[in-house]
Amino acid sequence: MNRIIDRISKVAALALAVAVLGCNGELNEGSAPVALVVSTTQNVQLIELNPDVAQFDIDCLENIGTVTLRVVSRGRTDLTGTANQVRVTRYRVSYQRRDGGRLVPASFVRPMDTLITVGTFSGLSDFVVIEPDAVTQAPFAALLPQNGGRDPDTGRPIIEMDVIMEFFGETLGGDNVYDATRFPIDFCYDCGGCA
Repeated sequence: MNRIIDRISKVAALALAVAVLGCNGELNEGSAPVALVVSTTQNVQLIELNPDVAQFDIDCLENIGTVTLRVVSRGRTDLTGTANQVRVTRYRVSYQRRDGGRLVPASFVRPMDTLITVGTFSGLSDFVVIEPDAVTQAPFAALLPQNGGRDPDTGRPIIEMDVIMEFFGETLGGDNVYDATRFPIDFCYDCGGCA
């Protein structure tokens, strides 16, 4: 009798696990009838860290690029009213090395407040991808001449990484929305300016 009860308990536990996992995938995909879609255009990929060079290079004064936030329907055609508008409340910036190095700047979160209607978009061109004091910290500090001018992980005078921007918000109906984008940026010191 104990074997039968034990076997029934295992089958019930397995069925419960399958049911929970099945629902979990649906919850992770989001129940919002709209999706936040983030895309980028990039103007500058190489950032000069030497302020004496950068101040005279017109490319260093240009915006890195533009981030476009759009709200699109997830297949529904009856999206009327304000409940499906999306309020984007913050973005997070993190980094991933492309050159085999390990050190990256600290990630950070910036608040924002943008309301976007289904079928429209909002363009951001004035956003922060690196904190101003990060230039004097790892990994960039190693590129300064007084610190050897080379990344200790790669031995190169340039650091190549992807900037990852994640945007968070919710519909006015209360559903969470999220999307992310990434773009490459290389950093160097005294390499002839931005490009």
